[in-house]
Amino acid sequence: MYPEELVAPMRADLTNNGFTELKDTEQVDNTLNEIKGTALLVVNSVCGCAAGSARPGAIDSLTGDKKPEHLYTVFAGQDKDATNQARKYLLPYPPSSPSIGLFKDGELVHFVERHHIEGRTAEMISNHLKEVYDEFC
Repeated sequence: MYPEELVAPMRADLTNNGFTELKDTEQVDNTLNEIKGTALLVVNSVCGCAAGSARPGAIDSLTGDKKPEHLYTVFAGQDKDATNQARKYLLPYPPSSPSIGLFKDGELVHFVERHHIEGRTAEMISNHLKEVYDEFC
């Protein structure tokens, strides 16, 4: 587990932009079992691709005309139980952090794995998510 003082600014990147943190298994289950409409779930992490691409890409993707109705995040390496629980909703994809899932009416309809984030710019992630929103939101 990373010290909270290290991850606080990384959490704030998303929470300051409208994302709700899910910090325990009960919050994850209560939230993801009850999704109505569209919801974006970002599995946050301390790695460079989270800082350079995933978080800024997810945030920028929300500037388009279409976007998810709900925004959630869990923090891998910090909120272990919540992250493990959230990953059950991301099956059949293997654990991946950072990663981004889009749900529609409780069903996972799109997933961006770490290997789709690594080596790509925030703009590329944002543009990709905007295309996904055009289809599902």
